[in-house]
Amino acid sequence: MNNREYILRTDDYRVVEQAIRFMEDNFRSQPTLEDMAKNLGQDKYQFIRLFKRWAGVTPLKFQQFLTLDYTKAKLLESKSLLSASLQAGLSGPSRLHDLFVNFEAVTPGEFKNKGAGLEISYGISDSPFGPCLQALTKRGICHLAFMSSSNEQELLAGLKNSWPGAKFVRDDHKAGEIAKTIFTLPAKRPDKPFNLLLKGTNFQIKVWQALLNIPSGFMVTYQDVAVWLGKPKAFRAVANAVAMNPVAYLIPCHRVIAKSGKIHKYRWGSQRKKALVGWEAAQSSQEQ
Repeated sequence: MNNREYILRTDDYRVVEQAIRFMEDNFRSQPTLEDMAKNLGQDKYQFIRLFKRWAGVTPLKFQQFLTLDYTKAKLLESKSLLSASLQAGLSGPSRLHDLFVNFEAVTPGEFKNKGAGLEISYGISDSPFGPCLQALTKRGICHLAFMSSSNEQELLAGLKNSWPGAKFVRDDHKAGEIAKTIFTLPAKRPDKPFNLLLKGTNFQIKVWQALLNIPSGFMVTYQDVAVWLGKPKAFRAVANAVAMNPVAYLIPCHRVIAKSGKIHKYRWGSQRKKALVGWEAAQSSQEQ
């Protein structure tokens, strides 16, 4: 069992994202560890230490978790496990997703009035996957989005537009404290679950609930999710609902990938999706 306590390191993530982009651009030439480190302006040993600090594994081990061979094998394993679990009646929210997320959906009246009378505390904090924007109500977290330097204003506007009737209060300190709890490794995470308050259509809510059944380190396809919902032909609608997920990481939409095994199409960037998938695979590999 890996008992590392994760320290929020946005600077580490910037290097990791650059490394993933380099891996994508040069996968045919199979660059060496020295090639990757040199491209990022680091020596080999600096590079290895950074990855071990961030993910607990070496860069080359991390790279293996992003290969098609690995993701295809994981899709088969996940499909078998989750089918058995769902048949056994373990399909309720948070039963499989690390046992740490509960949620409620807004009522039809609350959906219609667009957050009128609701106070939302929001803020920006570091995370292992770059800066993130969080929003919190008395009933739970209603928003979590990963940011880049170029989209901060866009994300802030999107948050406020999604709850136009609410009162917004900025509190970066509170956001930072919540982030430390969210992104603590499972072995160190408190027993108290995170509560989410979600606003979406009935179908979107059902899709987001289904995503909570995907354990860390596992991956499924959009078609798998559609089958779980009893609508096997609705995989495109599932994909649209996944893309509209308002709470990154806690609702693990990053664990849904193409049936080809490719990791792409992520609301907060394909490199970040690969970082999330690889990071969780690294944690799972150390717990076995």
